[in-house]
Amino acid sequence: MFLQSTIMHNKKLIEAALDFHQQGIIPPNTYVIDLDTVKRDAKALSEKAKKQDIELFFMTKQFGRNPLVAQAIVESGIEKAVAVDPWEAMTLSKNGIQIGHVGHLVQIPVHMISTILNLNPDYVTVFSYENARNISRIAQQMGKKQKVFLRIANKDDYIYNGQEGGFTFEQLVKDIESMEKLEGIEIAGLTSFPCILIQDDVPTITPNVKSMQTAKLFLMNRGYEKLEMNMPSATSTATMKLLKENGATQGEPGHALIGTTPLHASQNLEEKPAMVYVSEVSHLYNNHAYVFGGGFYPRSHMKEALVGTNRQNLKRVPTIDNAPTNIDYYGSLATDGVRVGDTVIYAFRTQVFVTNAHVAVLKNISANPELVGIYDSMGNLIN
Repeated sequence: MFLQSTIMHNKKLIEAALDFHQQGIIPPNTYVIDLDTVKRDAKALSEKAKKQDIELFFMTKQFGRNPLVAQAIVESGIEKAVAVDPWEAMTLSKNGIQIGHVGHLVQIPVHMISTILNLNPDYVTVFSYENARNISRIAQQMGKKQKVFLRIANKDDYIYNGQEGGFTFEQLVKDIESMEKLEGIEIAGLTSFPCILIQDDVPTITPNVKSMQTAKLFLMNRGYEKLEMNMPSATSTATMKLLKENGATQGEPGHALIGTTPLHASQNLEEKPAMVYVSEVSHLYNNHAYVFGGGFYPRSHMKEALVGTNRQNLKRVPTIDNAPTNIDYYGSLATDGVRVGDTVIYAFRTQVFVTNAHVAVLKNISANPELVGIYDSMGNLIN
């Protein structure tokens, strides 16, 4: 999906990944991240957000909750992270990253609430009155008052399978008085997901945003004066103005930090590609070349890969989709001119935290590439 974009805008990353794999410095099934490009991407996002008066929380699940990358983003101007689940919050905090928002898509299990509140997140999202009551109870026991976002999810909103949950407008009206009596929380804003979709290379607001606006008006009529409007999904320099026009006060870039939103596949945006996936041809069988797997992703939309042993013989080879129902022990390619041991370089849309891949962080790739560290997909240092 992003191979052509990476060839055009970050060929040095491809070359460094190829060289390091051929030298045995990085193993197959490894995502390779260009730390310097991530810094530039984060700086561009930070500057654009400040011009639109939008606060940003950065998301790390796309690149495996990597602490080196997270710290580079902080140093480039986006100071706090959003954690998609409580485990991500714990990993980031352990590595010195401040948590701006947690519970974005995954609620906090009851017996983990105190652990997460001890991380001092700015905001916690709740999907229901019961979630809010649990947060309030634990916060009171800890002597805290936790700011919460209400996740808005009307029945006609755009919600991905497996991510259902939140307040319909009717449920909000029904529960608001009860929630206002909870002394351990403060209703500080609204959120939903996704708030932007990319359709035919055009950023489009989802119905979720209208639902958030309706809920905001209801709350303002009850006397709420300032409510954050947290609008994640596809946050990039290209969508910041659209977010602002629709009332967003917060965005949550993830893919944009590595140049892999759908817009980056077809447009030359300020953020540049900063990650490739490197593997190796394992064997040939029945007109397919089989590639060591573990890091593939069913929604990757990849069409081809670069295959070869040096910069002069790299060539594009069509990919063959794996069945999403199977474990990705291997990926597969067409076999035209492909040999066992060849390096294979992909650039596709992924979520590293749900893979069994390594993450190699490189710096200074434009002059003298240096491996900073190799991590697992959960942000733990391997070597």
